[in-house]
Amino acid sequence: MDRCSFCGRTQKEISVLLSGTEAYICEDCIRQAYDIITNATEKKSGSYPAHIKLKKPVEIKQFLDEYVIGQHHAKKVLSVAVYNHYKRLIHKDVTDGTEIEKSNIILVGQTGTGKTLLARTIARMLNVPFAIVDATVLTEAGYVGEDVESLLSRLLQAADYDVEAAEKGIVFIDELDKIARKGDNPSITRDVSGEGVQQGLLKLLEGAVVSVPPQGGRKHPEQKMIQVDTKNILFICGGAFDGIEKKIANRLNTKVVGYGAQRRIQQLDRDNMIQYVAPQDLKSYGLIPEIIGRLPVLAYLEPLDRAALRSILTEPKNSLIKQYIKLFELDGIELTFDEEALQFIVDKALEYNLGARGLRSICESVMTDAMFEFPSENVSQLRITKEYAMDKLDRDSIRLKAG
Repeated sequence: MDRCSFCGRTQKEISVLLSGTEAYICEDCIRQAYDIITNATEKKSGSYPAHIKLKKPVEIKQFLDEYVIGQHHAKKVLSVAVYNHYKRLIHKDVTDGTEIEKSNIILVGQTGTGKTLLARTIARMLNVPFAIVDATVLTEAGYVGEDVESLLSRLLQAADYDVEAAEKGIVFIDELDKIARKGDNPSITRDVSGEGVQQGLLKLLEGAVVSVPPQGGRKHPEQKMIQVDTKNILFICGGAFDGIEKKIANRLNTKVVGYGAQRRIQQLDRDNMIQYVAPQDLKSYGLIPEIIGRLPVLAYLEPLDRAALRSILTEPKNSLIKQYIKLFELDGIELTFDEEALQFIVDKALEYNLGARGLRSICESVMTDAMFEFPSENVSQLRITKEYAMDKLDRDSIRLKAG
């Protein structure tokens, strides 16, 4: 009786038995062979390429320009940092003994200026594991919250638990200013989510082998840990640092000595003091010197003016207006905006002082009724005028005030 040459089962015990010239194979062995070949191929190729295709800094910035309006200084700094980081990894075996250290980055800018968007756009371009984590959930070990090591769990998840790939990834730590030291004397009270978290981040930023809980959360003795070396992980930190302009102004004013210095102070752009930010300002704000030293690349994001906000509405590849036009196009409705309506939305965003995030909130208030009613009506066109936008926004404001 014919039987499978691999598992030995007879034709009566299985549904399908394929015959060859001198051998037989059953459907179960075929399935197992397929799984083995698939897993071996995936393991060989990996989720991420063994040889990273490195873009030049100018090419990286050009890609960022397609999605992020303005912020040329921050784009340039990010492009150079990412390029140097992966150039360092690719050529680490062909150096003459000179060890190139990584340069972690800190981005300082008001809310809604594009810190997180820059990081997400970098992630879209690079074929490396990328994770965005929030510093506000981190606390000292032993307190309610997450340990600093747990932020690497997100990176492992992004790398499909490929440790080698994760060790070449990028981590964006948002809201770094929220863990600034609350007072000048840290010994008065226990700063659970402040200086202690900064101390815990030091070893990650510098480079160390860290035991990471695979699913995140708290460490438990019975939990199997994954060892991750952070030496080659690039950390990008961001924070609004609300009120740091006052510390910058105080620092600049204390250095006024003589007529020439006074004249230089008068030439400062007082509407954009963030461009003069320096490491000592971060120290005055509450970051400890050790963590500032491990974030050697400091970049600022400029406040968004009227022209920048207007460009953000329509120019990027995934701009807000293009998103709404696409949503209505899927329902067979042609959506158009008058220029006066767009200028009105920009004026309101400046009034609310929420940066680019304010644009989304205002657009949602203007478009909610149309998005609710028009898909059910036999309408082929919708034109948003200034009067329409004013009416919808005024009604929304009245409802909020009444609530």
